[in-house]
Amino acid sequence: MRLTTKGRFAVTAMLDLALRQDKGPVTLAGISERQNISLSYLEQLFGKLRRAELVDSVRGPGGGYTLARAAEDISVANIIVAVDEPVDATQCGGRENCHGPNQRCMTHDLWTNLNATIFNYLSQVSLGSLVDEKLAKETAVLQDKREPAPAHRSHSASAGGAL
Repeated sequence: MRLTTKGRFAVTAMLDLALRQDKGPVTLAGISERQNISLSYLEQLFGKLRRAELVDSVRGPGGGYTLARAAEDISVANIIVAVDEPVDATQCGGRENCHGPNQRCMTHDLWTNLNATIFNYLSQVSLGSLVDEKLAKETAVLQDKREPAPAHRSHSASAGGAL
């Protein structure tokens, strides 16, 4: 499977943006710092995401990026396609020339079907569902930290003072 850092970084950056845009446009510098992704690399990715109409840019002081449509309407597949990231498990890039001109390998259909299955799955996963999942996990962690530790009863207290 060839899903390189370009696709992973694009999805990560879009998730970061979706989680924070309710406070206004999100800067690439902020995403870069939080996600440890090079700012120049993010600029390239967001240029492609903007051309694919997945994000809007806001210029000037307080500027940055916002989602161009609702997070629920953006699939992971949309993001990966926008940054020109092929999801391809075939050795030939789908050209059916694994063993020379017009010669497919014996397992070409297997890998082509895997590509279709992966793309279908990624098409069904929305950025909104990733946001919901991330927020739910953070809430669960916060709740776990807030629950008081069980009270430990000392041995003498449990004897009820009946000595």
